[in-house]
Amino acid sequence: MTDLPDGWTLWNDEPEGRRILAFRPDVFNESAFPAECMPTVFVWNGSRANRPGATQIRTETWHAVLSLEPEIEVVVEAFDSREAAVEGATDIAGRFSDGEIDYRSAYQVPREDYFEKLDELTGREP
Repeated sequence: MTDLPDGWTLWNDEPEGRRILAFRPDVFNESAFPAECMPTVFVWNGSRANRPGATQIRTETWHAVLSLEPEIEVVVEAFDSREAAVEGATDIAGRFSDGEIDYRSAYQVPREDYFEKLDELTGREP
């Protein structure tokens, strides 16, 4: 198994299936910030079609997706295999931890307190 970047935890790893990485679950725990705002990288080969139940349909393409909230996807990358998607997910997590991903542009309505906390956790200048 590949070592994960600082702050990331392996949340779920189904053999030959879905993999989930979670960023700083100690911070996004309902008392400080809502758990649904925990940055998460999902790896799976479900359809990306925008209709009910589509994600249950398996495809040949694997995806690594960085989400900041249920409807806020910041990075979406496609891969030919689960192994490549797992490596891609670790790369995405590292870029996030290193402050290289612009998460502000994914929001139409800024959430300044949340952005400030993410800046602090990733060492990023606002």
